[in-house]
Amino acid sequence: MILRMSAAPLLDEEHARFILLPGISMTASSRGADNCPELGRVHGCRVAADRSRVTVLLPGDQYPGLLEALRASRAVAVVFSQPTTHRTIQLKGTDAVLEPLAPGDVQLAAQATDRFAAGLGALGYDESMLRTAVWFDAAALVAVRFTPCGAFQQTPGPRAGAPLAA
Repeated sequence: MILRMSAAPLLDEEHARFILLPGISMTASSRGADNCPELGRVHGCRVAADRSRVTVLLPGDQYPGLLEALRASRAVAVVFSQPTTHRTIQLKGTDAVLEPLAPGDVQLAAQATDRFAAGLGALGYDESMLRTAVWFDAAALVAVRFTPCGAFQQTPGPRAGAPLAA
């Protein structure tokens, strides 16, 4: 697998719009010192205006192993999947850093979580059960910022794993 670092953003406008869609499912992962995976549910996403950086929001109290792995390795992979179509992309970075929340991040996370639960509710899932499963403590939110250096198609099918193309 080749990951690139370049001046031009890897994330094009269409893919940036996709990862910000209402109701999108997001999961972040990294690897621990023992090379075992650590992962957690993401509750919101921001993309820099120039698309060079992505910031994801996750409840640190629920995923201490993931936070430790991110601090130690700085490697991150984030999967964005649309439940209604299963369209999925994965972004990878090697420079993940934990940083303070920006103004509006708590509201962004609450809105993204509400839209995710409502979207699955519209598909017939028990929305109250979903809201319990995706609940988070706003005081525990952590922002993880990274530069995408790898981007992959992960929609189930023959192109899964292929590098994203514009």
